[in-house]
Amino acid sequence: MSLIKSISGIRGTIGGRSGEGLGGVDIVRFTAAYAQYIKNVNGGKTGRIVVGRDARISGKMVSHLVVGTLMAMGFDVINIGLATTPTTELAVTGEGADGGLILTASHNPIQWNALKLLDRNGEFLNDAAGKEVIRIAEAEDFTFADVMDLGSEYVNDTWGERHIEMVKALPLVDVEAIRDAAFTVAVDAVNSVGGIVIPRLLSALGVKEVIELNCEANGHFAHTPEPIPENLTQIADLMKNGKADVGFVVDPDVDRLAIVMEDGEMFVEEYTLVAVADYILSHTPGSTVSNLSSSRALRDVTRRHGCEYNAAAVGEVNVVAKMKETGAVIGGEGNGGVIYPELHYGRDALVGVAIFLTLLAKSGKKVTELKKTYPPYQIAKNKIQLTPDIDVDAILLAVKDKFAGCDITDIDGVKIDFPESWVHLRKSNTEPIIRIYSEAETMEKAEKLADEIKQVIASLKI
Repeated sequence: MSLIKSISGIRGTIGGRSGEGLGGVDIVRFTAAYAQYIKNVNGGKTGRIVVGRDARISGKMVSHLVVGTLMAMGFDVINIGLATTPTTELAVTGEGADGGLILTASHNPIQWNALKLLDRNGEFLNDAAGKEVIRIAEAEDFTFADVMDLGSEYVNDTWGERHIEMVKALPLVDVEAIRDAAFTVAVDAVNSVGGIVIPRLLSALGVKEVIELNCEANGHFAHTPEPIPENLTQIADLMKNGKADVGFVVDPDVDRLAIVMEDGEMFVEEYTLVAVADYILSHTPGSTVSNLSSSRALRDVTRRHGCEYNAAAVGEVNVVAKMKETGAVIGGEGNGGVIYPELHYGRDALVGVAIFLTLLAKSGKKVTELKKTYPPYQIAKNKIQLTPDIDVDAILLAVKDKFAGCDITDIDGVKIDFPESWVHLRKSNTEPIIRIYSEAETMEKAEKLADEIKQVIASLKI
């Protein structure tokens, strides 16, 4: 059993004893703590909170507990049901709510679920706010409402369609160009909420034919849900047969977008943001932001447009903060997360799909041809499993000392930049691991760099 409390929310495996996993008592305690935090921010007043969930098999159970707890704390709940993470974020502001809870463990396997916590702007709580929620939960410093002050539940299942209409209305989304291109598009939604919303979006955008894979929103994931190449063999095999112009894959809560080329090869998650940014910058020049673990390709494409690139610590809340600070017109994370402030400050696969199809339609190119227009980099993603006796901070400090003569960034773990490559080490917010990302011109060089770092770590006497 696992329970992880972090800036990314409260994430854990369902079941087990209280405090060891995300059991019923844990769900109630952290939901009550979040509600108390919102009440404190509101000067002691309750209000309205939006709740949306992905299609995990534990989702209905978690939703009942969360909705009931919020009502018990005196809050009215706007329950939007099965909804993507970006849809829930938009619903918070659209409903004028005081906050929102997204019930999803994102790319984690089926036994996991999580409470993702939003503020009144439909954005994730910052580090200080997240820590305050955890403090309230651990101290059980919350007070339930008296019987006459209990909240009510309101069901609103319209937000999926409203989200689609908002994406269609973006000035840089060209529905006519997409319709004229007569695309055939394959979709793998891993049997979660993407199976509801992505086919509807594609139809609304004028796509000629949609081939649906794993689009039944029943929570029984057809493969490991993280949209990385080793998990996407089914759609890759379909694409190799020439049945579609492009393939889209989303994770269970639809904030990450992976693209499969017409020949069955991966466009590579890192390049989702690169391609979208290329199109955005060609129409609205401005700065861009991605996190430290993202490809240099975004920096290169940004500079190609004569614009400025900035890096942020890993985590959507950190990228958003840097985007606001620099006035970025586009940003996101290299895991396929596109953040387009024209709509909202949140990773949104629907936005990514619409803009990528517009770019593809207007370019007149195949996806493989489009990919060749971008700087060729390869990222290797490795990890070291953590045990309780591993001192992560000591490891990172020792690595930093070892490469003291290099260009080092330490705002989030340790990133070492070399002239033709880089490597980034950081403790994951969502899993008990140290992530080691490395990038070079070829995968062989990237993996070699990661292996060298692993050897350095193995040689440390910590």
